[in-house]
Amino acid sequence: MKELVFISSVQKEFTAERKALRDFICGNRLLSKHFDVFLFEDLPASDQRPDYLYLDKVAKCSVFLALLGRDYGWEDPADGVSPTEKEFDLATTTGKHRLIFLKNLGQETQHPKMTALANKAKNQLVYRRFDGTSDLMSLVYDSLIEHLEQRGVIQDKPFDAAACRGATLADLATDKIKWFVNRARQERNFALPESASPETVLTHLKLLENGKLSNAAVLLFGHDPQKFTTSAMVKCARFDGVVVAKPIAAQHNFEGTLFAQVDGAVDFVMSKLGRSVGTRAEGPSAPVTHEIPKYAISEIIVNAVAHRDYTSNASVQVMMFADRIEVWNPGRLPQGLTPEQLSMPHSSDPPNPFIARPLYLAHYIENIGTGTVDVIQLCRESHLPVPKFEQRGGQFVVTLWRDRFTPDLLQPLGLSDRQKSGVALTKKAGRITNAEYQKLAGVTRKTATRDLDDLVEKGVLTRMGEKRGIHYVLAIQK
Repeated sequence: MKELVFISSVQKEFTAERKALRDFICGNRLLSKHFDVFLFEDLPASDQRPDYLYLDKVAKCSVFLALLGRDYGWEDPADGVSPTEKEFDLATTTGKHRLIFLKNLGQETQHPKMTALANKAKNQLVYRRFDGTSDLMSLVYDSLIEHLEQRGVIQDKPFDAAACRGATLADLATDKIKWFVNRARQERNFALPESASPETVLTHLKLLENGKLSNAAVLLFGHDPQKFTTSAMVKCARFDGVVVAKPIAAQHNFEGTLFAQVDGAVDFVMSKLGRSVGTRAEGPSAPVTHEIPKYAISEIIVNAVAHRDYTSNASVQVMMFADRIEVWNPGRLPQGLTPEQLSMPHSSDPPNPFIARPLYLAHYIENIGTGTVDVIQLCRESHLPVPKFEQRGGQFVVTLWRDRFTPDLLQPLGLSDRQKSGVALTKKAGRITNAEYQKLAGVTRKTATRDLDDLVEKGVLTRMGEKRGIHYVLAIQK
């Protein structure tokens, strides 16, 4: 039977946070198995007094979760006490498991009665402070997991290390294990010989314990991993424009092992990116250059697969638009790591270490925290905007910008044919001068200057240098 979580707060002050918590708990694959959520605003109209209704729910709940911030809320004329404080007092006297989260207010002034309530709570139990909704959800997740662990409902093991229910060695593909051993030996000097038995390999990787396969073992080497973890897939889609809209130009869901998911998703993206072919003068074979480097695509997709929250019902999503590629990853960055820190060397603390290690041994990922830094550098070298890293609710999203100056995207700007030719030359050469534009378009210096200034005004080009060093490069989207 599920436990009821009662969310208590001043509704008006925490409208967004209350709904976000409800959606997060009910949408998380692990938490939704063990908890239901009560929000007063979800109740249908009733002729019962509101205070009777919410206090009755407090009495019936298992977990009392309070958000305390700036406002004290409506005060009962009979005693001057707010519903939030009455709920807290009832949860205390009835021995509920209480979780208290205090919002950091900065320069905001707190209502005196809320200050007194917060102090009363702080004197009775451990509390946590939060800044925003994503921060709050991370803290609530940790607290609810700790509650389940204390009650012995779940084991204190990460998902990838936990035993996969119902899985046996017959559910694994020996050919996939052999492929892994061969690749790991070539790429990372893997210690085991090619003749090593599947049991030996799994034991060495700590994916087999007391005869039980871990979730990681099935995800990495299973015949049908989705039989045990249905959301373990990468959903890819390409849209013709810059927003999600039907009809979808192309889509495919990649299942199978994690290795197969990554390979399939990367191939899907690369097959639909623009590319240019060089000449044999550049090497023994004509080089092919994609509008986004393949390493950048691969790194972001494999990171999403390796670091995602496998207890979530959501899947990794790769969405291609005319101007960008978005990779959505269910989960959050490790504690203490921010999106801003991904642009510099950082520690590597994977949330799924038993998944990450085999991916490292097969050279799908690095384990020194430089992958995102390399992606940023590659994008800069390709004259592309810097990738964007952000947390959107329960999803971590990476945006890789494509060529923003395709014919379709330039069409609304009303460019002349010679301006379009100038943009094409700039994309190929990385820069263009006034003299080069004159020669290309067959116009005077004055006309070339006017055309180039117009491209700068419309955000297509950026003017660089001074005097004789003046040149133009593609504008970078910020």
